[in-house]
Amino acid sequence: MPKQYKIDAVAEIESKIESNAGVYVVSYNGLTVLQAQELRKQLREAGAQMKVYKNNLVRIALENKEQPNLDEMLVGPLAYVFFEEEPVSAAKVLKEFAKKSKGVLEIKGGISDGQAVTAAEVDAIAELPSKDQLLGQIAGLINGFARDIAVCVNGVSSGLARTVQQISEQKAA
Repeated sequence: MPKQYKIDAVAEIESKIESNAGVYVVSYNGLTVLQAQELRKQLREAGAQMKVYKNNLVRIALENKEQPNLDEMLVGPLAYVFFEEEPVSAAKVLKEFAKKSKGVLEIKGGISDGQAVTAAEVDAIAELPSKDQLLGQIAGLINGFARDIAVCVNGVSSGLARTVQQISEQKAA
């Protein structure tokens, strides 16, 4: 019979899986306490949270929640980065921190939108613009189209007004 603390840990992991959009798996072997604190702080600012759990308990929780199988990633001392909604911000923080820590932090992969992702895919996600940047780009495009339409509509009416004025001047002369 499993011990109560293990049952509680699996329940906690399951609730994190349900309440978050995904999870990244990272190897933190060799990370100092100060580096880990700094990484946790940066991840919190990006809307993510890093936790360390036993790999077997994570494996059980993923299976219980019918998530993709990550068995090949779940080897050695690992930390799990749960992100609430946007996978890009957390991936950027992890990628920059891995670069800064000179290979001490290694991204193994994870789950995003219910699909297993590899380390290369997490790197690709980190290269994408964030949701806020994309919304800004879309707003800029819409604003540009609206401005162009306004200029065209204004040009038609001013051209018509000039034509009417020229005709009236010709008739007056």
